[in-house]
Amino acid sequence: MEFFNPHLYSLDNAELWVAVGLLIFIGICVFVGVPKLVAGQLDAKGAKIQAELDEAQRLRAEAEALLAEIRAEKAAAEAQARDMLAAAEADARIMEADAKVRLEETLARRQALAERRIASAEVQATAEVKAAAAEVAAQAAETILTARIAGAKTDPLLDAAIAQIGTRLN
Repeated sequence: MEFFNPHLYSLDNAELWVAVGLLIFIGICVFVGVPKLVAGQLDAKGAKIQAELDEAQRLRAEAEALLAEIRAEKAAAEAQARDMLAAAEADARIMEADAKVRLEETLARRQALAERRIASAEVQATAEVKAAAAEVAAQAAETILTARIAGAKTDPLLDAAIAQIGTRLN
């Protein structure tokens, strides 16, 4: 142990004077209040760091809350999108069924219209055939009557008809 060495305490020892100077410097520093100043600076720096840590923790909590809110909004938006898709699919099925019903109604109306036109055409054709047959029959009757009249100078039916005309006109 060098502390118990008598040469250390000799006044011509430079190490002694360095130690005494150091002790005087430390005493002056303590007297002036350097430790309080340093401690105050360290406390202020610690308080500043603690405030920054608290702020960082608060910001982290806000960010986590915001992230949770965004996730909830995303889930709600996805649920809303699923609901909208399901509603759109249901609407599409309803519209498809309505379109099918309207198409069937339109086809039935067109078929009924076509059947009426066919029936009308059949009636018209039948009337035209009857008219043509009546015309042909009238021409045949005319031909036959003309041939009879030409063949016989007097026709008893014609004479009877002429005789009735005179009685009917009076």
